[in-house]
Amino acid sequence: MTRHHPSRRYAGIAISTGLGLVALGRPAHADDTLVRAQAVVTAATNPSVTWTGPTTGPKAVAGKTVIYVAADLRNGGIQENGDGVKEAGKAIGWTIRVLDGQGSVSGIHSAFSQAMALKPNGIVIGGYDVVQNAADIARAEEAGITIMAWHGGPKPGPMPEYKVVSNIGSDSSQVAKVAADYAIAQSGGKAGVVIFTDSAYAIALAKAQMMRDEIKTCPGCTVLSFEDTPLADTSTRMSQLTTALLQRFGAKWTYTLAINDLYYDFIGPPLISAGRDAAGPPANISAGDGSNSAYERIRSGQFQAATVPEPLLLQGWQVIDEMNRSFAGQPASGYVAPVHLVTIKNVDLDGGKKDIYDPDNNYRAAYKKIWGR
Repeated sequence: MTRHHPSRRYAGIAISTGLGLVALGRPAHADDTLVRAQAVVTAATNPSVTWTGPTTGPKAVAGKTVIYVAADLRNGGIQENGDGVKEAGKAIGWTIRVLDGQGSVSGIHSAFSQAMALKPNGIVIGGYDVVQNAADIARAEEAGITIMAWHGGPKPGPMPEYKVVSNIGSDSSQVAKVAADYAIAQSGGKAGVVIFTDSAYAIALAKAQMMRDEIKTCPGCTVLSFEDTPLADTSTRMSQLTTALLQRFGAKWTYTLAINDLYYDFIGPPLISAGRDAAGPPANISAGDGSNSAYERIRSGQFQAATVPEPLLLQGWQVIDEMNRSFAGQPASGYVAPVHLVTIKNVDLDGGKKDIYDPDNNYRAAYKKIWGR
């Protein structure tokens, strides 16, 4: 998922799917589940000091022009990933341009058409669905333009059926697992969980379902409710929804899992009105994407306990590296950045003082070495 979605105008249906109390079994494995969850959390919160990406590849192919077609540059995640592409493009010696789809289907189509008219060597899908834009991508591929995607589909890796050399992003199943395991570990295996998602995005719904499934592996945990509420409407819906959930579940609601930090931008006032402490419960955890406001909330210990951010600048460098491999006639690297969990204990590490996740693993130097720069 991308960071913020202030003006998304994609189709979506808001469906409340409260599940009620779901009793969970398998008490014989309670200790094993807790130990496993704690190990996952420990690994995900360690500093990211070791580069685990590619160390070999083609030298820089000279004289290329690449255009980053962004879904919406008001979205902080897309903006930051585009910055990474520009940074890496300068390092490899290419010409990089950025065009803004301004958050609408028609705007993205217009920006993509404008990009094609400029006859670049490559186009980057910046934060929108490859399937919904398959016709445009097919036209570009027929024109000999190499297509790379960032957050263009639910899984990282090549998407040959859609003419996309590779889709860059995190492993959403691992992101979901880490977020849910943090609730299990912190609660001592006794979390009462509300889950927020937005079914307008297939990847968001799948991630929420994976979090629900992971919580169900915890014998002493309970999924209180699975709430499908649009990201685009969080500013108007979260207050009323939070109040209703508090009335339904009271003290049983101890943890929240959401597919994006944006839900927590508006959860504070109703919690305060209900007399809840800003530090929780509920302890709010996001399975993406590490917004500036999320870092601030985690650092202050108010209304958010953790987030699973993506290394957006690093992924911008990976976009350029994968593009270079394609220009050189080589396959994609297959690299997927490890999942990282930010809590109050590590919030200032790995770029955290700038309210971003930028791993201290010297990835820029690693890519420059590959490219011979």
